[in-house]
Amino acid sequence: MEVKPGYKQTEVGVIPEDWEVARLGDYSEITKLAGFEYSKYFNSYKDGGETIVIRGTNITYNRLDLSDVKTIPKSTSDKLPRSKLKEGDLVFAYVGTIGPVFLIDKDDKYHLGPNTARITCNGDLYPRFLFCYFLSDLMLKEITKRISTGAQPSLSMTKIRAFSILKPTKVEQGVIAEALSDADALIESLEQLIAKKRHLKQGAIQELLTGKKRLPGFREEWETKRIADIADVDCESIGSGTPETYRFKYISLEDVDYGVLRGYSEQTFRSAPSRARRRTRQHDILVATVRPNLKSHLLFREQGEDWVCSTGFAVVRCRNHQAAPGYLFAHMFGWVVEKQIERIITGSNYPAINGTDVKALEVSMPHFDEQTAIAAILSDMDAEIAALEAKLSKARQIKQGMMQELLTGRVRLIDN
Repeated sequence: MEVKPGYKQTEVGVIPEDWEVARLGDYSEITKLAGFEYSKYFNSYKDGGETIVIRGTNITYNRLDLSDVKTIPKSTSDKLPRSKLKEGDLVFAYVGTIGPVFLIDKDDKYHLGPNTARITCNGDLYPRFLFCYFLSDLMLKEITKRISTGAQPSLSMTKIRAFSILKPTKVEQGVIAEALSDADALIESLEQLIAKKRHLKQGAIQELLTGKKRLPGFREEWETKRIADIADVDCESIGSGTPETYRFKYISLEDVDYGVLRGYSEQTFRSAPSRARRRTRQHDILVATVRPNLKSHLLFREQGEDWVCSTGFAVVRCRNHQAAPGYLFAHMFGWVVEKQIERIITGSNYPAINGTDVKALEVSMPHFDEQTAIAAILSDMDAEIAALEAKLSKARQIKQGMMQELLTGRVRLIDN
């Protein structure tokens, strides 16, 4: 195959002439927590220490998840310079879930913990460029190729040092990193805006569904009703007499994520999962009865006759002019229903409710017209969030494409 001017053929493919294929270990120092450090200092973490110990479980989506944080005193960290983390270090999870990486942004705040490796670049390798490279498909292939399987997947320091990387000039590394950082900044700003909009919606749910805040023009008294008083639950199923060739669209618990239908599968009754039994129609509310605290509920909006959902849902069908589907569905995410479900599952070995429990849930019900007005407001908020999520998905796709082009040298951002 002819190689165009300015490029060369290498063992990993065609790359720019002024790039090289390098071993990670030739341009960085790679270390892990020594055995004596772990046994002497980390068997019992100190509460309230100034320095956060980064373990493999703390790196999620290449960011720090500090919901389960361990700390040590700064004095302890200072005694262990070999594993003390500094600005520009990369922390790489190499045991269990392999691949998550985090770029340290501040000195004296973090310390290396179990199942993580510290990667310190030398002067020829730009840390943020390497961080971007670790997020690419190129590095995923290196990890997959060298991973060891056993009781749990792992990588040795030797294998990490042997990772092949494409190394542009230092100047181009910086330009590539800056471009990808700009893409990251856009993604982060969208994530923050979505989080803010969701928080605002949750606040609106708490106020509008309790009558704490009334919409203009509505003054009627509210009533507390059980779901069984205003809706039918699990009223339609497909039974054993269904023709084996009957085809339908099936919604499993895994297909629903906090009010969003992420997908479905095409099924034939003969081979369908045994849970595929509840017939689902437009405007039905699917209430997750398995792990209901995760709130994998859905207001079903699709048209058509041939939809079936898992028996892991209770299907709630609102009665005409008694309950507005959008209003009742919003209650599934409000604290009033949440507290009732918590009481039911407290003390259970397995968090689950059943259709009878769903029928007994109590909700505050205004006049039907006010229900509809509240549902419209919340629906508009959902539409705004959905539009932002679509924009976020597009931004992530664009960044992924940029990584593929920039980190392979197919697209150059500097004169060559």
